[in-house]
Parts: sequence; structure tokens; C-alpha cells
Amino acid sequence: MYAEIIRIRFLMMLAYRVNYYSGILIYSLNIGAYYFLWTAIYGGQGSINGFTALQMATYIAISWMSRAFYFNNVDREIATEIRDGTVAIQFIRPYNYLMVKVFQSFGEGIFRLVLFSVPGMFLVSLIFPIELPGFGWIWLKFALSLFLGFVINVQINILVGILAFFVLNNQGMLWAKRMIVDLLSGLTIPIAFFPIWAQWVLKALPFQAISYLPSVVIVKDLSGSAFWGAVGIQVMWCLLLLIPIQMIWNKARHTLVVQGG
Repeated sequence: MYAEIIRIRFLMMLAYRVNYYSGILIYSLNIGAYYFLWTAIYGGQGSINGFTALQMATYIAISWMSRAFYFNNVDREIATEIRDGTVAIQFIRPYNYLMVKVFQSFGEGIFRLVLFSVPGMFLVSLIFPIELPGFGWIWLKFALSLFLGFVINVQINILVGILAFFVLNNQGMLWAKRMIVDLLSGLTIPIAFFPIWAQWVLKALPFQAISYLPSVVIVKDLSGSAFWGAVGIQVMWCLLLLIPIQMIWNKARHTLVVQGG
């Protein structure tokens, strides 16, 4: 059943080809803007905070194309279904509502990975001077880390989405969450560039496990204990986030109020 949900969401994404083509263009523009920004910041310096200029260019490209895979609007979908009351129908269907959202997000992620991230990365590599590793285990390690980052991002989105059961209109919360995730996950600024005290704070939060750790696996070619330490952090957050999700979900199912219904 869940495999069919993945297939349906993939086909739904395939139907909106304009969004697909425009998405590649927008992400390429974002990469270009950040590339020239960081080029100006480096100003010919060999290395800043452990990143060379070439590594930073690669980090930017990897981070943004990874975002295409893990990004989704499941939080907005949940909030909309709560506001219009269709979530009540979902409750009586023979499946787990939250698991459906997870697999719908995964179907969307597969679409973006195959038809967005891979061709987008190829296009970007032709335009900007980035250094990607050759075929090997490094890509399998990156795939594992990226998948865990996807799971954590979905969990955070679900957590924010189901809060609509209590506040009804959480649009402001959704916008704030998106900005916080992009900033604190290392997408816009690598965590290594934050002040030391901020780095310690961010290491105690789940956001670095979404984008920063997967990107560093490629850029820094993490291996051995460094790689498994990063994966361990991601697995830990995958498990820890299940606790608040389950607690809020159990409470939310008995707090459903349909506006206008």
C-alpha cells in the first residue's frame, strides 16, 4: 500500500513539469548567487574555517541539490487538511495518517532526486568550478546520510504540521520553521562558520543532521569514526523526534476542531 502511495505522489509530481523546469533554474540561480558571495568573502584566501574556496563551492552545490531531495510541504498539507476538515476522513481510512505523509514525501523526494537533483548537479558542475568525487563508496555513504537527513526533515515538518490541531492557523509558524531550518541546518552558512558558542548550541539541535552533515560527508570525504559519528547523530535524532511526534499526535487526535464544521 505504501509503495503505491510513493508511486502516486511521483506521478503527481511528474504532471507538473513547469514546476520541475523552473525549480532547476531557481536552484541554479541560488547556487550562483551564493557562489559569487562566498568568492567575494574568500577574496583569494586559501582557507577559511577549514574550508578551501573549492570545497566551499562544492559545499554550496551539494547542499542546495540535496535540499531538492529532502524538501517537502508535508507540514503545509497537514495544516490545510486540519483547517478544511478532510483530516477527519483520513482518520477512518485503513492506514496510518502520519505514515502516509512520510511516504508521500518520499515519493516526492525520489522524483526530485532523479529528475531534479542529478541533472541539476550536472548542469551546475558545467558552470561552476566544483570538485565532486568519482564513483565509489563515498556516494553510498552520502546517500545514507542524505536519507537520514530526509527522515529528520520530514519528522520536523510533521511535528510543526500537527501543531495546527491546537492553533488552527499556523501559517506564521510554517514560515518561521522554513527560515530556521535553512539557516540552522547549514544550508545558507556552514555551521563551521558560526561562533564557537553557536556551534555548540547547534550541535545540540537536530537541524545540522538535515543538510550540514550529509554535505560534509562529500566535501570532507568523511570516513571511519568521523563518518559513523555523523550517522550516529542522525540516527539518534531520528529516534528522539519520534517521542514528541507521538505525544502530540496522541493528544491531537482527541482535540480535533473543524473550522466551520
